Amino acid sequence: MILDAHCHIWESWPYQPAVPDLLTRARAEQLLFEMDANGVEHAVVICAAIGGNDHNADYAFEAARRHPGRLTVFPDIECRWSKDYRKPGAAERLRAALDRWQFAGFTLYLDEAEDGTWLTSEEGVAFFHLAAGHGLIASLSVLPHQIARVVDLARMAPDLTILLHHFAFLGPRSNTKPDGADIVLRAAAMPNVFVKYSGMGNVAAPGQEFPYPELRWIPQKLALAFGSARMIWGSDYPVSRRHLTYAQTLSLLTRHGPFTPGELPAVLGDNMRRLLERQRTQPTI
Repeated sequence: MILDAHCHIWESWPYQPAVPDLLTRARAEQLLFEMDANGVEHAVVICAAIGGNDHNADYAFEAARRHPGRLTVFPDIECRWSKDYRKPGAAERLRAALDRWQFAGFTLYLDEAEDGTWLTSEEGVAFFHLAAGHGLIASLSVLPHQIARVVDLARMAPDLTILLHHFAFLGPRSNTKPDGADIVLRAAAMPNVFVKYSGMGNVAAPGQEFPYPELRWIPQKLALAFGSARMIWGSDYPVSRRHLTYAQTLSLLTRHGPFTPGELPAVLGDNMRRLLERQRTQPTI
């Protein structure tokens, strides 16, 4: 079973430049069409209330209800565009979200300019300990300069499963070169940290195109450090459409490595499915 562990749906296209199909391009039905065309059975929707989509989580949960068995929603909580960002009471807001929705994990986007100290602050620790107590998966958008705090968090909350978006943003997006990747690779020492094989177009420089031969060092180094058991494929659809097709997000992994045919099933779905199944059987506090 192929499981897309990182994609998005929105009621309206949130990015510039504008598109002619503003109200349909990012809808759930477009994602499901691509999934069906490429043999993808299930997807994790990473919510992001951006570009006028203030109620993106509500839309995603409603789409999951309309298409049973196809979508798992990770609502965005304490993300950088939230009106409550960095205000006291993060744990209470998470508790309110748990009262409102039933979910296996959540999305948290840090501001790219911050150093990540909030993750292990008093507020952050209370927030993530509550998440761990409910068996939630934390899907984090963090840059390499914030990874040291992620490692601290993983050590402080060993029962918390952490997924890092988009190759942990190694590469041109963060101006990280091969000899500077160690700051991210050190996270591999923490068994509760996983990395998404997603968003290559997002981390690439202008002019770098599929199949991104200049950036093959990124998945290669991460695969050596984390192994096939802790890397998880995601399409980053529909954002990825700005760079490559849905099918190419798959073939980047299946045809261009770095995993062997025997390792591919784990990255393509088995790893994420096990995490979701473990969450469903986790006792909650």
